[in-house]
Amino acid sequence: MKENFIKYLFLFIFIMSFAEFIGAESNKIRILSTTSTRDSGLYSFILPKFEKKFNVKAHVLAVGTGQALQNAKNCDGDILIVHATHLEKKFIEEGYGVERSNLMYNDFVVVGPNNDPAHIYKTKNITNVLKKIIHTSSIFISRGDNSGTHISETELWKLSNLDPSIYSGDWYMESGQGMGATLNIAIGMDAYSFTDRATWIRFKNKQNHKILFEGDPQLYNQYGIVKINPKHCKNRNHSLANNFYNWILSAEGQKLIGSFRIDGERVFMPNSPE
Repeated sequence: MKENFIKYLFLFIFIMSFAEFIGAESNKIRILSTTSTRDSGLYSFILPKFEKKFNVKAHVLAVGTGQALQNAKNCDGDILIVHATHLEKKFIEEGYGVERSNLMYNDFVVVGPNNDPAHIYKTKNITNVLKKIIHTSSIFISRGDNSGTHISETELWKLSNLDPSIYSGDWYMESGQGMGATLNIAIGMDAYSFTDRATWIRFKNKQNHKILFEGDPQLYNQYGIVKINPKHCKNRNHSLANNFYNWILSAEGQKLIGSFRIDGERVFMPNSPE
């Protein structure tokens, strides 16, 4: 009799603990994200509004876009925000995602030292900028980490019919790190680098570096939000992910994105009318 009582007591404790765990998990959402959105401070600005509205807790796992997509394939989160449109569409085509929408956009810029050794300032287009860098063998620090920023930079070299990889380790160097660390290396080496505008504005260690090229339409930087396929990731919080997806694309969510500022400057433009 005593043994049965102890057995049922342990069973009761297990059931109650499991129910508490399920309840806690149903109240949480894990966002798989690119680092630029986190590092800009955008999530700190908008997520408290979402958490309050839905009485939930949001967590952000921020890595490069390539790793974020892999994390989503591994079912390590509930929803995905990255910036490599063709890879996002491929993610859906391969069955890992079910729906994607344009979320917001900004642009990339080329930063470098004030003395501008490659003379890229006021150059007309990004192709000529890259040609000047390659022809002058000016030090260029790439992220080299398969992030959205690195992917965009690589595509621009290809579109310009240039291959900097043959100079790898010479004047073209890959940090293999995030944007902040890459910029710090560029600052220390008086080098050029390719970054998204939001990260640069928030970056504090600018020293004698500044934006030397911007405004080319090819520097457009589109962010997307992707729903993860429930059939592939069965144990994720798809209900709350749907709520977040709909909310951030709604007039309320888009207005919040548009109102976010860094040092008074608007850094993300919402895709939907505010």
